[in-house]
Order: sequence, then C-alpha cells, then structure tokens
Amino acid sequence: MTTFKHINAESTRSLLDAGDATLVDIRDPQSFAAGHIPGARHLDNNNLPDFLAEADPDRAVVVCCYHGNSSQGAAAFLVERGFEEVYSLDGGIEGWKGAAYPVTTAP
Repeated sequence: MTTFKHINAESTRSLLDAGDATLVDIRDPQSFAAGHIPGARHLDNNNLPDFLAEADPDRAVVVCCYHGNSSQGAAAFLVERGFEEVYSLDGGIEGWKGAAYPVTTAP
C-alpha cells in the first residue's frame, strides 16, 4: 500500500523549482491570503472536488499547513484517492519561513 512521505523545505523547493510537483496549502483562507509559498494552490472542502477531478494523480503533490501536522492527514487522504507521490511538508509554512524561503500574498 502506498503511503505519503515527509519532505523538508529544501527538498520541497527543489521539486517546485524543477516544476515537478503541485503544492497545495490547506490552511484557512485568511492565513493563505496573508502569506503562502509562491505557486501554492489553496485547498479546502469547497474546492477539493474540483482539485480531485482536475489534478494528475501521477504528479507529485506536496501538502502544506501551519506546522506540518494537519498536512499529514490531508496527504493520507490524497493517497487514499489514488495519488501516487504525496508529501507532507515538515514544519509547514513555519518550517518554510524558518528556512528563509519566500512567501507571497499574490493569488
């Protein structure tokens, strides 16, 4: 059985810079709007059906939350829905910021 994997900020940045992953941010809309990883897609219960219908299950997906806890449940959910390569960002957005990587408020 496939399970999700943990990934650190540096490896996440490498995947994103190479264009090899989709990044989803599961924090609340206000937190996402206040600052998120460039290129992240906000994912919540309202747009989850669209994401599941549109996303390529063979493409890597990195799930981001606040501190890397909630993303684990969301990553497991995506694996259960047939996504092959799913990661939970260790440390979440706070770990990303702690690595001095950029955040944006752009949509």
